[in-house]
Amino acid sequence: MNPTSALIVIGNEILSGRTQDANIRYLAVHLGEIGAPLREVRVIPDIADTIVATVTEMKARYDQVFTTGGIGPTHDDITSACIAEAFGVPLELHEETAALMEKHYGRDEFTSARQRMAMLPRGATPITNSRSVAPGFTMGNVHVMAGVPSIMQAMFESVAPHLKHGEPIDSRTWHALNLYESVVAAPLEVVQKHYPHLDVGSYPFQRDDGRRGIALVVKGTSQKDLDAAAGEVRDLIAAAGREPLEGEPSI
Repeated sequence: MNPTSALIVIGNEILSGRTQDANIRYLAVHLGEIGAPLREVRVIPDIADTIVATVTEMKARYDQVFTTGGIGPTHDDITSACIAEAFGVPLELHEETAALMEKHYGRDEFTSARQRMAMLPRGATPITNSRSVAPGFTMGNVHVMAGVPSIMQAMFESVAPHLKHGEPIDSRTWHALNLYESVVAAPLEVVQKHYPHLDVGSYPFQRDDGRRGIALVVKGTSQKDLDAAAGEVRDLIAAAGREPLEGEPSI
């Protein structure tokens, strides 16, 4: 079976609506590409007990866990300390990281706030990136990354070769206009029963011109099953009296 992944999004600004998370989709797509599908996402506040409990639970449930947010220089950036507590190790200055940051900023500008970003759980491995001198880090099966999307993506690119990989997740999509889920619910369920190892789903859409329809998607690792299931999806659209259109709908 493919390794499983989970994501913990940490930040009061996400829960308040002030900031719209842009990392979930990126990680879902790229983890699917390496065959380590994202199975759960939780969004939690900057509360130490909540972070520790969530990390402790999810690192035991999934093969690999990713966190985003809370590793910056301010007082509310507490993720690193919480990861240390979840693993039962101290948080301490990572000498190599501190040296790199001091060289980058200069001794006078390597302030106590910036030094916070060089504090890692004992035994952690830094996740370097091309966008920032301050790293994320890996502790056990938990990969701790920044919340800023461009930096998070650079961190993921750095850590991806070291992650657990499986069979890449692929998909096939057919869509149709003026077709509704209630019409295809029963035949679509039959497709799912034919291919229990695939994910079969329907997704309504509305175009800018007001026209509506649904996209029917099958996902999995078996190319043979994907092709066969996609053929059944195409046929059920035609049987409903609508024109099957291959690919994602343009909105």
